[in-house]
Amino acid sequence: MKRDKPKAVSMPFSLVPLLLLIVPLAEIGAFIVIGREIGVFWTLAMVFVTAVVGSILLRIQGFGLLNRIRKETEAGRVPGRELVHGVMILIAGVLLLTPGFITDAIGFLLFVPAIRDAGWALIKNRITIVTNARFSDGGFDRRTKSEESPTIDLDNTDFTRDPDPNSPWNKD
Repeated sequence: MKRDKPKAVSMPFSLVPLLLLIVPLAEIGAFIVIGREIGVFWTLAMVFVTAVVGSILLRIQGFGLLNRIRKETEAGRVPGRELVHGVMILIAGVLLLTPGFITDAIGFLLFVPAIRDAGWALIKNRITIVTNARFSDGGFDRRTKSEESPTIDLDNTDFTRDPDPNSPWNKD
């Protein structure tokens, strides 16, 4: 039975240079329009405040997310959703620290859990989560290394804590 390889989802390469050109031009236009309306000082103040608020949100939501990842891992589940949320929060933080109103708007949207859930719903069927499980005849074998090795049960006569005076390792 032939298995189809998962298809990689990627952005067409021709869009990347276009985005690298369009986003800064749109940000410059937004700075000009907003600067005319509220003044240069208030425009710069807004950029500074959004960077501070973004760093605070990044810290709060980042630590909360790390706790959720830890809980999922301790429960024996793969924290796929939480990891994707973590990437989105990281992107949101970078966008908020980048000066600009358009990047700030996108960054604030990525801090909203419902928006991140919508993003997760779009990509969850397109990604493959690989764990350290091994494949055996009956399917995936999720035993750990400690379960693979045989347990040796020793009696009190088989094991003592006193050093053996005839041992070559004893250098007394």
